Amino acid sequence: MKKWEFFKQLTRIFSITVMIVPVILGTVAAYAVTKEFHWFLFLVTLVGAVSAHIFSNLINDLWDYRNGADTKAVELEGDIATHSAILTSGKISEKRLASITWGFLLLAAVCGLVLTMICGWPILVLAIVGALLAYFYVAPPLKLGYRGKGYGEMAIFISFGVLPVLGAYYVQTGEFHLTPLLLSFPIGMLTTMLLYNHHFLHRHADAAAGKNTLVVVWGEEKGLRASKFMTALAYVFVIIAVAFDALPLYGLIAIISVIPLYKVYKTLSDKENPTEAYLPLFGASQQSSVLCGLMMVIAIFIQIWTK
Repeated sequence: MKKWEFFKQLTRIFSITVMIVPVILGTVAAYAVTKEFHWFLFLVTLVGAVSAHIFSNLINDLWDYRNGADTKAVELEGDIATHSAILTSGKISEKRLASITWGFLLLAAVCGLVLTMICGWPILVLAIVGALLAYFYVAPPLKLGYRGKGYGEMAIFISFGVLPVLGAYYVQTGEFHLTPLLLSFPIGMLTTMLLYNHHFLHRHADAAAGKNTLVVVWGEEKGLRASKFMTALAYVFVIIAVAFDALPLYGLIAIISVIPLYKVYKTLSDKENPTEAYLPLFGASQQSSVLCGLMMVIAIFIQIWTK
């Protein structure tokens, strides 16, 4: 039990739903076209995607610790750390964490190679792009999430939206299509908001460590307005998906997944809020992302059954 609790803390395994749902969404979208489902390919895709996600979490912890962002989040009064606290608490050595991190990347790479041998070289391209985005989100020399130009948000949008949905679709069908691309936009944007909104919790520490997230660059007031705008944009993408027949008309039901976020936004002042006020926003972001994806999956299943 202690090992399992440690593993959960180390990997932040609670967050893997935002990777599992896009893989399921891409797979179901493929089944709607081919009426075929390849269990083995799906399982390898899922294991590879989850391993890549955990690698992303761990490499973030490793480099945020090395860059001083995690330490500042612990030291500065008023900020709330969102990392695993494995390194800052001394529960594991930096060297040991690095070995585990590369182990998960190796597992993801093995899955990618298996899928490449079966499904073709485009899977290898997607896997390499995903690995590079995950690594350079915080690692030098690129440190995409530290530049305050939106590069980090774009990396998350691609890594947690476009790549898993498009990749899962290709694995099942052997081709790319506009449908999975459109389906990836809402869930990709909402998962991006999960990472974006968590920056409100340690914005002062990020600024002190030189981590220039958009929240740091824009400030709290403008950053919160941007959060609301990008959330609205995610649901515009749902409407676009319906307009282009990627989703049936009743797929618009996915819009109600905005409710968790809407409820939290109503409690926040437009000007200034205590750091603790953003904790519910962090949680609501994950809820809305997962709910939106699942509702789109259900809509596609209903479409399949009623044809």
